[in-house]
Amino acid sequence: MRWDEFASAAPELAALGEERLRGRELCLVGTLRRNGWPRITPVEPDFVDGELMLGMMWRSPKALDLLRDPRCVVHSVVSRRDGDEGDFKLYGRAAPIDDPQTRARYRGTIKARIDWEPDEPNYHLFAIDVESAGFVVFGKERFGLAWDPAKGLRRWEQRES
Repeated sequence: MRWDEFASAAPELAALGEERLRGRELCLVGTLRRNGWPRITPVEPDFVDGELMLGMMWRSPKALDLLRDPRCVVHSVVSRRDGDEGDFKLYGRAAPIDDPQTRARYRGTIKARIDWEPDEPNYHLFAIDVESAGFVVFGKERFGLAWDPAKGLRRWEQRES
């Protein structure tokens, strides 16, 4: 489902995810290489027209992975070992975006954010179709959230170890 549909289905979880993805302007994307081994690489996420979009350099290994097998994980950047900032994970499929108007709106979003935009058509653009997501935080707040369409949103409290 689109990001905006996910946000309607699980607003608390989507808000935490969007806050972490927008706040760092960077996320990690896990893809599957041709030989089946995982690949994890940084990507700049953007939200355009209710979709979570990932732009990638033309013919980059991660883009080629997604063109071959669209399954992926999007993970917020974690910068402290104590886990008090929380981490967001989204599992889904990457759909290539070829529509010129959508690509133009994506470029406009990038331009507004960093005063730069990719040249057409020399980049890959994917919208992430959300299949499940989760969030966990440690430290003073200790809880987790998980969501998928079949089970809905689940919340649990973490016990101290």
